[in-house]
Amino acid sequence: MDVSNQTRKRKATDAGHGSPPPAYRGSDGYEASSVDLSLLEALEKSSHHAVEALDLKTLKKLVLSFERRLRDNIAARLKYVENPEKFADSEVDLHDDLQKLKVLAGAPELYPDLVASNSVPSIVNLLSHDNSDIANDVVQLLQDLTDEDALEDNDEPARVLVDALVENNVLELLVQNMNRLSEADPDEATAIYATLTVIENLVEVKPAVAELVCERTKLLRWLLTKIKVREFEGIKQYASEILAILLQNSTANQKRLGQMNGVDAVLEGVAMYKSKDPKTPDEEEMLENLFDCLCCLLMPLENKERFVNAEGVELMIIIMKQKKYAYGSAIRALDFAMTNYPPACERFVDVMGLKTAFAAFMGKIPLNKRIKRERYKEELEERVISLIASLFAGILRGSRRDRLLSKFVENEFEKIDRLMELYMRYSDRVRSEAERLDQLELDDLELDEDEKYNRKLESGLYSLQLVAVILGHIWCSEHSGMRARIELLLKQQKLSKTDVKQILQEYHDNIGDLDGPEEKERGQARIQLFISAM
Repeated sequence: MDVSNQTRKRKATDAGHGSPPPAYRGSDGYEASSVDLSLLEALEKSSHHAVEALDLKTLKKLVLSFERRLRDNIAARLKYVENPEKFADSEVDLHDDLQKLKVLAGAPELYPDLVASNSVPSIVNLLSHDNSDIANDVVQLLQDLTDEDALEDNDEPARVLVDALVENNVLELLVQNMNRLSEADPDEATAIYATLTVIENLVEVKPAVAELVCERTKLLRWLLTKIKVREFEGIKQYASEILAILLQNSTANQKRLGQMNGVDAVLEGVAMYKSKDPKTPDEEEMLENLFDCLCCLLMPLENKERFVNAEGVELMIIIMKQKKYAYGSAIRALDFAMTNYPPACERFVDVMGLKTAFAAFMGKIPLNKRIKRERYKEELEERVISLIASLFAGILRGSRRDRLLSKFVENEFEKIDRLMELYMRYSDRVRSEAERLDQLELDDLELDEDEKYNRKLESGLYSLQLVAVILGHIWCSEHSGMRARIELLLKQQKLSKTDVKQILQEYHDNIGDLDGPEEKERGQARIQLFISAM
């Protein structure tokens, strides 16, 4: 299952603390029209002469100067422990040299040479400098060196640098430094954003960092604290985004956060929007981030249990009934919660969720004007199909099963009519894609079977398979009225049960073993039962 609705990449500068300066003012506060342009031109010309070519020689010169300034600062601090004024100049010099090192971001191919110079430990250790301004200079330097634009087409040099940073405890020191910063101070708030950006950049280069930073630091706890804040603010938005990134592809992090009451914390965050809409695009993004976190958390079985115990099913149904911005996200979360977890399915039926789910199934999906995604309604339709398939898989007998099946009988079998409408629509799409792929092969473009199958999945095959599975469940109920309705609708489309069986057979043959060989066997046996019954 895809957790994210879309891929988002936002840097700390985009999440800035406070408002940007007026567009036509300089840093000194004077209007741009009062600046002497001739002075600016002279300054620009002189700066061009000062720029050196970025090569190995320049790198060595920068590193030697930095190491000298660092030694001078250490010596001055040791000599004048009780008199900070005496070592203030050395810290200004050290600050200046850290700024100069930023130029290396323009030559990422030199990163292996930077690592070879053995200056990375010196740079990283400054994150624990007594002067937080120096530590924050290092954070800004690391942000520049690891920026995605700087690293473009330089994968190997980037990996060399990130490996060296991680080996020298950059993750631990970044988080320790962040813990001493206050969002109330604008400069320190900027450093907090920059720290989160560095961590995001490191994960981008080396995905294993996502688990390492959670193993070695208290970052998860810090992020949880930020998303619990009731009022919306920029740091809450960025914290939710980083949390989603750390959870995205890591079962270990999903389980770790679950053990820290993370499911409850994220539910508290989304509960604030059960009866109201986010006010700004940034707040909308934060809410989507929180639901991404929730869906990631709902992958491990133990977190599904925590979700049910925390009344997460009830909360999602309330959100759906309110028909606010989070409506679609609530359906997505329920889909994750009920997949391969019968207790969530049972709870859903017990708390009267069927009426809400089948309203969506029938196409009564509230459209929020602020949601501009082209496929929004179609995505929700696919989620609801998956949700109903999960209900059938999770509730195999008893009164709950009867209540589920009865939804397809009421109002003169209108749900079966809708099911067959969906079957035809997805069937037509998949057929068109298969014909297109056949034409590509005629045009000498070779595609292996796996690639062809994946292309068909993208065109709607998976939803078609789930519709066929739901038809299989209904057929096996042996309800004569529903069977007759299915056969009538197939006949009207010049189809037969054989067509449905072919879809089921293809699904059967391609069930993977991601959830283990036993689950694969159970899944295939269930599909085979439908094929035999039909």
